[in-house]
Amino acid sequence: MKKLQDQDPSLTDFLGKSYAYVIFPTVGTGGVVVGGSYGHGEVFQSGKMIGYADISQVTAGAQIGGEAFTEIIAFENPDALQRFKDGKLSLETTASAVLLKSGAAASSTYNNGFVVFTQPREGAMAAAVVGGQSFSFQPL
Repeated sequence: MKKLQDQDPSLTDFLGKSYAYVIFPTVGTGGVVVGGSYGHGEVFQSGKMIGYADISQVTAGAQIGGEAFTEIIAFENPDALQRFKDGKLSLETTASAVLLKSGAAASSTYNNGFVVFTQPREGAMAAAVVGGQSFSFQPL
C-alpha cells in the first residue's frame, strides 16, 4: 500500500473517505487461448481489517503471456460492500480500472458503488478476452 500511496498521494484521502476497500497486493494472470487469474487480499472498513478476499477470473479468446498487478477496489457505501461480501459483485468485461499514477485517485468517481484501481507489477500479456472477475469474502 505504501508504494501505491507514494505513486499517488491522493489514494490515501480517497480510501479514507471510502466506506470500505479491498487490496489484492498481487494478482497473477496468464494464458494461451484459455487463461485465468488469481489473487488473495485483505478487506478494510473504517481503517480496520474485517476479512480476506479472493479474486479469480477465467478467460477465453485471443491471448498469450502473463502478468502481475496490484488491484484495489473501493466501496462507496454499505450496499456495495454487502454485494461484494455476498459474492454478487462481479466485474464485467466492460468494467474499466483507474491506472494509479499521481492524482488519479483524486479525480476518480464511483460507478455502481465502487471504483477499481490497478497498478502493473511485472510481465506482459496481449489479450482480447471474454470474462469477468469474481470475488469471494471470508470474514475474520
